[in-house]
Amino acid sequence: MQVLRSLMFVPAHRPRMVERALGLGEFVPSALDVAILDLEDGVPPDEKDRARAAIAAVLALRSSREGPARYVRVNRDIEGRGPDLAAVLRPGLDGIVAPKIDHADEVADLARDLDEREDAAGIARGSVRLIPSIESARGLLEAHAIAGSSKRVIALLFGAEDFARDLSLPTEREAEAAELVYARSAVVVAAVAARRYAIDGIWPNVSDLDGLRRDAVQGRRLGFTGKSLIHPGHIDTINELFSPSAAEVSYARRVVAAFEDGQTKGHGAVALDGKLLDQPIVERARRTLLLHEAVSRKQRTPPVERPAAFGGEAF
Repeated sequence: MQVLRSLMFVPAHRPRMVERALGLGEFVPSALDVAILDLEDGVPPDEKDRARAAIAAVLALRSSREGPARYVRVNRDIEGRGPDLAAVLRPGLDGIVAPKIDHADEVADLARDLDEREDAAGIARGSVRLIPSIESARGLLEAHAIAGSSKRVIALLFGAEDFARDLSLPTEREAEAAELVYARSAVVVAAVAARRYAIDGIWPNVSDLDGLRRDAVQGRRLGFTGKSLIHPGHIDTINELFSPSAAEVSYARRVVAAFEDGQTKGHGAVALDGKLLDQPIVERARRTLLLHEAVSRKQRTPPVERPAAFGGEAF
């Protein structure tokens, strides 16, 4: 099981921000699960080439699997995406975030493009994962088809800010965000139906940590498995809320143990604390334990010698 709790967008033309996200140079690796090196909205047009070169350089430095997974958000338009992929499709890249996806065909086309580029780069075909981003009403209606459009797709990402703009929703978002509940739920349902992860959108107010916590709690209750972010100060809160709590792990262990004991004894029905343990409850408990073990392994990963920094811009 992959750990996709916290996914941070990092402008690729800002070397110090990239170093901090990846734990390069003077920076100690953080608990971030995925660094999304951004070539799209976070990078001005006249900085795109510089950002591409920076990503190529930092991927070349990767000497281990330590630190967060390295994804790149490419530009949607073909004129931008081609140069993006030419620069970043190389060993060290874990995946691509495809923004503003409206149709499954867009993902299928991108997947075929990746096939050819992986072959040319000597990378195992299919090793680069895809996370399509749902950011419009049209994309939401196509979300299930998008999620199942390629075996490369590992998750759907909800782009809340662009989605709200597409529907002319209020620009100021409160943590309850009732106007987004339907869309967030629809993304989760589409992702889960295709057996993919569902990643919630960012909390835009970087200084409002109480709002972040409320928003993340709601996201998890809706079924999201992780959350995107734009500030390192949000990592710990998101990781905490999208990891199984000690109480959840304890209960999951009791559920699995009781069910397996009942199966061994030939009981047709098994109960725990007066509640019948049907198959969905047991499967959920097993997923909880798998995630707990995956998070624990990530936390136990021993540090290794880290590569040097690749840039010198002030944060």
